[in-house]
Amino acid sequence: MSDQANRFLGDSIGRTLIKLIVVSLIVGFVMTVFGLTPWGIIYGIRDFILEIWYRGFSALGRVGDYLLLGATIVIPLFIILRLFSYRR
Repeated sequence: MSDQANRFLGDSIGRTLIKLIVVSLIVGFVMTVFGLTPWGIIYGIRDFILEIWYRGFSALGRVGDYLLLGATIVIPLFIILRLFSYRR
């Protein structure tokens, strides 16, 4: 059992625990320096996804506006050009 745990963890259980504690202390210190909290990160990710969701639909609305504006020029030109090429 111990050999399988060592293989899974990549090292002995004790050494892996010490490494995890040291890395946790370093990451915790860096997060404190930058004023980050675990809940702040979770809420930030949630807000980011919601903002993309809301802006995405408004961007689609703008694309529809651009499509209609462009079509008012492109469709008549296309019809005129097709009529002129049809006569040939």
